[in-house]
Amino acid sequence: MSKQITIIQPDDWHVHFRDGDLLNEVAPITAQTFGRALVMPNLIPPITTVNQALDYKNRVMRATSNDYFTPYMTLYLTDQTTVSEIRKAAKIQSILAAKLYPAGATTNSDAGVTDIKEIYPVLDEMQKHGMTLCLHGEVTHGWIFDREAGFISEVLKPLREEFPELPIVLEHITTKEAVEYVLNAKGKIGATITPQHLLFNGNDMLVGGIKPHLYCLPILKKDTDQEALIKAATSGNSKFFLGTDSAPHLKNKKISTCGCAGCFTGLSALQMYAQVFDSVDALDKLETFASISGANFYGLETNTQTITLEKTPMTVPKEYRFSENDEDILIPLMHGEKLEWSIVNN
Repeated sequence: MSKQITIIQPDDWHVHFRDGDLLNEVAPITAQTFGRALVMPNLIPPITTVNQALDYKNRVMRATSNDYFTPYMTLYLTDQTTVSEIRKAAKIQSILAAKLYPAGATTNSDAGVTDIKEIYPVLDEMQKHGMTLCLHGEVTHGWIFDREAGFISEVLKPLREEFPELPIVLEHITTKEAVEYVLNAKGKIGATITPQHLLFNGNDMLVGGIKPHLYCLPILKKDTDQEALIKAATSGNSKFFLGTDSAPHLKNKKISTCGCAGCFTGLSALQMYAQVFDSVDALDKLETFASISGANFYGLETNTQTITLEKTPMTVPKEYRFSENDEDILIPLMHGEKLEWSIVNN
């Protein structure tokens, strides 16, 4: 009999659904596996107000139509975000966090914050309400492989000295420095880890030819960083939890003269995580990472449903086509490759 594991239904605490036709395609994919998702606000235009967030939530719910799936929303912080808008958001149960994108750091971040000190009054209001600040933790200057470490030293450490009680999630961490910082930091701080940063490093993306579908931001780092992430994710430490950062881009946008950053993992993210945990004999820690720690961080009960995975190989689809139009194609991470684990019941 194949090896099986049943866990509490997991949550995805960092996912991109986009909008329009793409939203209608990718949101149901996440809802098939995850009980809840924290939906990122970097649309065009970005989700900067409570009313926009609630409207977006309604579009997500119409797209999923799943009684067992709950989307939670984030506000996109800008230089113009007001204290009153944060005060309003803090009263809405379905808005869990505000997201800080340093302007120009990643996809659709041009409207982001240019100087974090300029929004200190907003962050002070968030701290008063215990509202979580989700961080894209990169500076926008210097060598791209050093930008996460630069953010920790230049931005995050001074920020936490100023606002020690502000709940913070350092999203999609990629470096040994980030792991060590989160482990040693006091106060309410957590970090999400993606499947691509556990499965791959920079060599996988660049050696033997550029692999555009491994290109994401923050960019894949060294093998020693990958090892540190695996150790953190599989440790059972409640500071680290699941956030896929699944980021769909149409094939013609990924494979181009200026390919978009982001890995589409929604189709098989949980199976990818299971493969990593199994590889280090830590399947007993998967439920904590995927289903418990994130919910605890955000002050929510764990899901009541369960999901069963089996060690039976599956092949990731070579493409995901959602219309007869040749431009409506998404290429999943690890397209055409075999994974050792499959979902058999949820």
